[in-house]
Amino acid sequence: MIPQSFIQDLLHRVDIVDVIDRHVKLKRAGANYVACCPFHSEKSPSFTVSQTKQFYHCFGCGAHGTAVGFLMEYSGLGFVEAVKDLAQNIGMVVPEERTEQSQRRYGEGADYESGENLNEIMLTAAQFYRGALKDAPQAIEYLKKRGLSGDIAKKFGVGYAPEGWQNLERAFSNYQSKALTTLGLVKQNDEGRRYDIFRDRIMFPIVDVRGNVIGFGGRVLDTGEPKYLNSPETPLFEKGRELYGLYQARRAIRDAGRVIVVEGYMDVVALAQHGVEYAVATLGTATTPMHVQKLLRQTDEIVYCFDGDNAGRRAAWRALENSLGQLADGKQVRFLFLPQGEDPDTYVRQHGKAAFETLLDDAIPLSQFLLNDLSSRVDRSTSEGRARLLQEAKPLIKAIAAPMLSLMLRKQLADLAGFTQQELDNEFQIKPQPRAAPASRRPPPVQRSIALSVIELLVLDPAFAKCVDRGQLAQGLGLPGVDQPELRALDRLLEVLGENKDDNKLNIGEFFRDTAYAEMFAVVEAGTLRWQEDGLSGEALEAEFMGAWRQLLDRIRRARISAFLEKSRQGSWSAEEQSQFLLLQQEVTAVTPK
Repeated sequence: MIPQSFIQDLLHRVDIVDVIDRHVKLKRAGANYVACCPFHSEKSPSFTVSQTKQFYHCFGCGAHGTAVGFLMEYSGLGFVEAVKDLAQNIGMVVPEERTEQSQRRYGEGADYESGENLNEIMLTAAQFYRGALKDAPQAIEYLKKRGLSGDIAKKFGVGYAPEGWQNLERAFSNYQSKALTTLGLVKQNDEGRRYDIFRDRIMFPIVDVRGNVIGFGGRVLDTGEPKYLNSPETPLFEKGRELYGLYQARRAIRDAGRVIVVEGYMDVVALAQHGVEYAVATLGTATTPMHVQKLLRQTDEIVYCFDGDNAGRRAAWRALENSLGQLADGKQVRFLFLPQGEDPDTYVRQHGKAAFETLLDDAIPLSQFLLNDLSSRVDRSTSEGRARLLQEAKPLIKAIAAPMLSLMLRKQLADLAGFTQQELDNEFQIKPQPRAAPASRRPPPVQRSIALSVIELLVLDPAFAKCVDRGQLAQGLGLPGVDQPELRALDRLLEVLGENKDDNKLNIGEFFRDTAYAEMFAVVEAGTLRWQEDGLSGEALEAEFMGAWRQLLDRIRRARISAFLEKSRQGSWSAEEQSQFLLLQQEVTAVTPK
């Protein structure tokens, strides 16, 4: 966990305009900056960045967030990665808490005791392997035979681990460093003798989305086992989260509008050599939900490219299973099975880019692959076969996160099994959903209320919180006739502002990330931008806020009066409640215009 205080301090020090402008060119427009949205196609700019409030909001698709959120969405970073990226750019060190789990996994003090920078160690190793390649004619000849140019080898940082047991001793002054074993570069046997893990192998650096070397994949030059040797899991490297080549492919993925997932390092590099630069590879593991989530942040289409043999089919099916829960309507997953004996490396070298991309265009949609594969396992001419079809399909269908895709697959599956869709939904225990528009990035509409206006003005100027009494607001919580979600959000916001000593350092949008109020604050951000466009400031803005606050209190008073009257009709009205009722009536009369 990264402390919220650190995140707030970080966001106070960075400028969201600088962060976004490095990726999307912004233009000044009044108090804010605008651009065509990088998250959907548009001709006129609706993507707005507020420098004063440090958030962005697109009025076209609803994309919104802070500098952290932008890096997550645009660059496909996880939350921690985005925070570290921002911190690294301004020289801040992210505080990290050591957990019992990490100590058990990596060993007590494994990545802390030496005080060494693990990223710098991996970079030093990568530089050593690249230098060693220049002095290894057999390795250079191997790469040439595989059709790789010097430029493409340089782009991916390809190197060579020489033969011999302790070559890294030349790269590191302290070959006995515990960090070298922690990072999977060196191993120690039972007699205490240390030796390099990678020997006589072509080395492919594994790079995270910030460009840091976090691991290696080593391929034998000729024959030998294992054919590929990957870095073990370390404090820097988690196979289920990382993808080889993603750092180099990000721009090409955006330009192509899709990403190809292949099985090997050489597939990625060979495809890039032939102009197909939007490929990535998993790292000795099946495709995970985290892989899918990371890729769908980058693009709307994933194409899994596997060999056409049984092993390739099994890998494709695991990829399908792990994709279902990450899908959204509008996103697309497809599968390409190459001819027997071919892989992306050999196919693109023999047939070229155009032929390979023609195959990509004809890749099988996930829905078709799912239904075809399930149908091939059963005899649909028998009742038993159709029953088995539904039994095997049920957990897969229920795992699909995209509502419209799920609906269409259920219709097709019902036809295959000789059911009606309603019968299938009953059997799968799927409740009917109200008819809705196709899913989009736009947050669900929040009904406009006076409470929402108060929240917007508080976000615009948090100092207004000092002008009001939160206790008055609390009297309306739980009462019918008052907008309860907005009222609870406002109450929580006032609590946060009351606890915060410096309003100007609090990034409210980031504070409410991943809370029940996150979607509401997306709407609030849009409203705040509109208030900014109105040009109100100073006393005029404060008057607007106080007017909205008084309207909200009046609504609460009237709701309380209605509640008291209901209790009186039920005969459960105490003397104290009667007194409060009379006082509320006087207050309402006093504020009602004559």
